[in-house]
Amino acid sequence: MNWTAEVRRFVRFTSLGAIGTVAHYAVLVGVVELAGLDAAVASGIGFFLGAVINYSLSRAFVFDTDRSHGVVFSKFLLVALGGLLITVIAMHLLVEILGLNYLISQILITGGLVLWHYVMNRIWSFRR
Repeated sequence: MNWTAEVRRFVRFTSLGAIGTVAHYAVLVGVVELAGLDAAVASGIGFFLGAVINYSLSRAFVFDTDRSHGVVFSKFLLVALGGLLITVIAMHLLVEILGLNYLISQILITGGLVLWHYVMNRIWSFRR
């Protein structure tokens, strides 16, 4: 494995992933503050939008694959759904049970999920 190339790929992944993360957070804050919905539900909605954005950017700029969109996107979506499940459960635990602020909770969760998404998409979703 070429570690320099892997580090560059990870930096691209996280840099471009920030775009999807901004969309996720915008929906989270908007839905909680404007619609008054539960933070875990709002986070789930934002997470899905971020996943679609991140798939498009990852496919175009991070992972080199010659596989069809149908194959890759279905795997990407399963990885994202795993991350969504982790997000919703963690948001419920942190906000509803431990009483942490929903934005602080989301930041902690996002940090933890970066490696999950990168590793799973690198070794499974976009694998050649």
